[in-house]
Amino acid sequence: MNQRIILSQDLEAELTSAVSDCEHDKIFILTDTVTNKLCLPVIKDYPCLVNATVITIGSSDMEKTLDSTVHVWQCLQQGGATRHSLLINLGGGMVTDLGGFAAGTFKRGLNFINIPTTLLSMVDASVGGKTGINFGGLKNEIGVFNDSRYVILCTEFLKTLDDENIRSGYAEMLKHGLIATPELWRELVTFDITRPDLRTLQRMVADSVAVKERVVTEDPHENGIRKALNLGHTMGHAFESWAMKKRRPILHGYAVAYGLIPELYLAVIKTGFPVEVMREAVRYIRDVYGMLPITCDDYPELLELMTHDKKNTAGVINFTLLGGIGDIRINQTATAKEMEEALDFMREGC
Repeated sequence: MNQRIILSQDLEAELTSAVSDCEHDKIFILTDTVTNKLCLPVIKDYPCLVNATVITIGSSDMEKTLDSTVHVWQCLQQGGATRHSLLINLGGGMVTDLGGFAAGTFKRGLNFINIPTTLLSMVDASVGGKTGINFGGLKNEIGVFNDSRYVILCTEFLKTLDDENIRSGYAEMLKHGLIATPELWRELVTFDITRPDLRTLQRMVADSVAVKERVVTEDPHENGIRKALNLGHTMGHAFESWAMKKRRPILHGYAVAYGLIPELYLAVIKTGFPVEVMREAVRYIRDVYGMLPITCDDYPELLELMTHDKKNTAGVINFTLLGGIGDIRINQTATAKEMEEALDFMREGC
């Protein structure tokens, strides 16, 4: 992994250093309508950003489209961007995903810096080089691997988030705990995310990012162990796409949290994951995230959506499962009957 990750103590000094380390003739800052209002004022008067051009897109995941990408390309072109320009992505996962994709494709690639402003983007989207947009009703269908030069994690931005977005990001941290160690998992399920202490959460963010860094460094292009990071995502992305099609979108982290329930059920029946840990996870997820209102009538559509998952081979749905906390089993499969049983379990409880 080529990107440098900084846990911020002095945002102005760290951003100034990062900008000076990136060759640039012009600077562009990508925001969405929310971060333009709440987060841009924090950095816009920094001397290192003098004369920077601000580009703004819509703020929901429904805006993570080719049309929004074209808008960014047009703004870069009209602003005189060259291959030597620098893009700073200031926002959540939608901004860092789309901005990284736009930067990677405009004039065959610009340097870019991610400043994630949501918990989800801090622990997941902004780290690891995956970029992309939604297409044809499917999540992250178009994209490229493209590392930012820097990721600057400043947990002060979490003060701008509502409770729902904090919980969304925390779901990815739960996933990291499950693929890491029992100690990390125990801390996560005993932390009160409904009233988070930001100082403690900053350290937990660093621990969570370290889990992802280790995996991505070993397998940058997802040929093997990086698939561990997809725990909860095969089902979760289907839930997310299903909700998008219903015009009732859910936050990515909520989709992952819901996806963990049926996938941990599959892990119990297929790879020997401990039942008591699964039940603990299900109780925590239900308490924090509630339930997704699917019915058995939705199963065919959900299974069809899963067939489009990028981890699949020859149309066979591929799961990452666990034999225990930290015992990662990639490239697992399940029958349609087993997947339907897992969805039944999710709907009916443990």
